[in-house]
Amino acid sequence: MLEQKSETGEIDLYYGDETRISEEGYVPYGWQFKDENIAEKSSRRSHINCFGIITRSNKFIYQTTKETIAADFIIEQLDMFSWTIKKHTVIVLDNAKVHRCHKVKMMQKVWAKRKLFIFFLPPYSPQLNIIERLWKEIKARWISVKDYENQQQLFYTVELILKAIGHSLKLYFKPMKL
Repeated sequence: MLEQKSETGEIDLYYGDETRISEEGYVPYGWQFKDENIAEKSSRRSHINCFGIITRSNKFIYQTTKETIAADFIIEQLDMFSWTIKKHTVIVLDNAKVHRCHKVKMMQKVWAKRKLFIFFLPPYSPQLNIIERLWKEIKARWISVKDYENQQQLFYTVELILKAIGHSLKLYFKPMKL
């Protein structure tokens, strides 16, 4: 229903979430022989966190921080965004505690007056949030192994990638089923 309204131009529809990109690198899976013991030494490496919202047409808005993304950060980003919208706009979020906390719920009333609405996905359904695909592309394809060599290089590359999304870097989504 939301996607149909977005397709007809009745509403703007964004998908939002946060991610962490760390010097530890991105390893989505791995394997080892039965008798082989493989371990990664644990350490607290530098990281950058990003909260972003994206449309199916790759309109992307984001903010990064080195701090943990908490409710106040999410509220600040959504509040700034709410002042820029021209028509009814829905942001799809997952059920993370930071999205569903009391502070965010209280702001929903304020945002609704500005035509911004939050839609929460059912629990355990990250496949319904297209921004998850963006985070995977950034970590698995757009950041190269050499970019993880030091913090300065990694953070610079991440910033370049984030700025390029919707311009020289795009995701292509399957057509919506109407």
